Amino acid sequence: MGRVRYATRNIIFGFLGSGATTLLNFILRQVFITHLGDTLLGVQDLYSEILTMLSLAELGVGTALNYSLYGPVARGEREKIKSYMQLYKKAYRTIAIVIAVIGLALVPFLPWIVKNADYLTLRQLRVYYLLFLFNTVTTYFVAYKYSLANAEQKNYIQTNADAISKAVSVVLQLLGLLVLPNYLLYLLIQVGVSLGQKIFISCYLNRKYPLLLEKNVEPLTKEETGAVVDKTKALMLHRIGDMARLQTDAIIISSCLGVVWVGLIGTYKMIVNSVSGYVNLIFNSVISSFGNLIATESREKQFQLFLVYRFFAIWVYGFSAVGFFLLLSPLVELYVGADRVLATSIIAWYLTDYFFKGERVVLSNFKTAAGVFEQDKYLSILQGIVNLVLSIALVFKIGLAGVFIGTVVSGLIANITKPIIIYRVCFEKSAVSYFQESIKYLLVIGAALAVLIPLQNLLMPQVTIAKFALMIVIITVVFNGIFLIVFGRTEEFKYLYGMVKGRWKRS
Repeated sequence: MGRVRYATRNIIFGFLGSGATTLLNFILRQVFITHLGDTLLGVQDLYSEILTMLSLAELGVGTALNYSLYGPVARGEREKIKSYMQLYKKAYRTIAIVIAVIGLALVPFLPWIVKNADYLTLRQLRVYYLLFLFNTVTTYFVAYKYSLANAEQKNYIQTNADAISKAVSVVLQLLGLLVLPNYLLYLLIQVGVSLGQKIFISCYLNRKYPLLLEKNVEPLTKEETGAVVDKTKALMLHRIGDMARLQTDAIIISSCLGVVWVGLIGTYKMIVNSVSGYVNLIFNSVISSFGNLIATESREKQFQLFLVYRFFAIWVYGFSAVGFFLLLSPLVELYVGADRVLATSIIAWYLTDYFFKGERVVLSNFKTAAGVFEQDKYLSILQGIVNLVLSIALVFKIGLAGVFIGTVVSGLIANITKPIIIYRVCFEKSAVSYFQESIKYLLVIGAALAVLIPLQNLLMPQVTIAKFALMIVIITVVFNGIFLIVFGRTEEFKYLYGMVKGRWKRS
């Protein structure tokens, strides 16, 4: 099965899984707010962010080992695969212990992190947090097994397992909230279903890949182990910086403004993540295919597909960012009420970060597939420092928008430096053309907004379902029409069109 077919299968299964869980998550959040309130919603979102931050204690081990697996898997080197998987297993068990220790060390600080939690006692906050921690730690005893399937470009195995367990968990949580609206029961259902899924998938992958259970494993050579360690050291700095830049916003918001604000922005994030989840599936599903491409194809071929990949990303992320800017707050109003709508300035900064983060997805995925980790290993640390300093300074001056300004500014550092590194290291080219294209893309997206904002003011003075649906159609036609007029004759568009046309004919 070829790279395109594997990537297509990963995308299709990802879409099907996300479609089911997205609808259920929307229903679940609305029922959650109705039965448990905004304070517990804020606690839920805050703890999710904290545990995501703790998960970065993995510090790039998985990424480095995934990269190391691409070559042996492509060449069918069974013994070498066993050796890497053994190293991966030992590393992840150590990581699980580290996360557990760090997570427990945070327990005494919960009163300072969770501000304005109203009626919730400290004992309740601790119990809820420990359940989140248990759910995260147990993941690492199974997660390493997915790497072999992903290296074979079979990401859909993990996608399907996650989607099914999520759907089961959400349905049971919905029933629990309707019958007995108790947050402890809500969390126990989530933990129980997740634990069952981990046990099942571990057994499944053991049967699919019997080599995971074989005892006669040759250790890696010093050179091979050293290569993994060097990449992990570089990625460690990336992850620490990412932790400071991406996973501290909720803590800053909760400790400075109150935990309820975490829940308010969390509703916006859930909607954006639900829709962007489909977008991310497309781009994340081709990482393993890029790894295979880089291991087997010429540099010129890699560059050609990078340009196509980037063009497609700008189109999709630009379209979704414009749509979100115009329709996100109206959707929140229809979904949970006008009293939970945030200021336009807050949403503008949040979506600016969303767009530039989408552009970084292309850069980060290609760097990961190419194993380019060391050249910018200190960059994330700088980004993390910039984000913390700006976010904390501005949150006291201008409120919630200040947190996202810090995130945008720190993120732009990577948008400028990563292309230079990739073009020099991977393609041996100057990145000037990359930035010239960036200006062109931004001007086209700005032109689409300039046309659409007056149309929205004219056609949707009040928010109704009918006018909301009409604006979806108008945004889709206008944005994509402008994009096609400007870029319809480019080589990148022709390549995408030819690929889609070819798939259509074969089906």
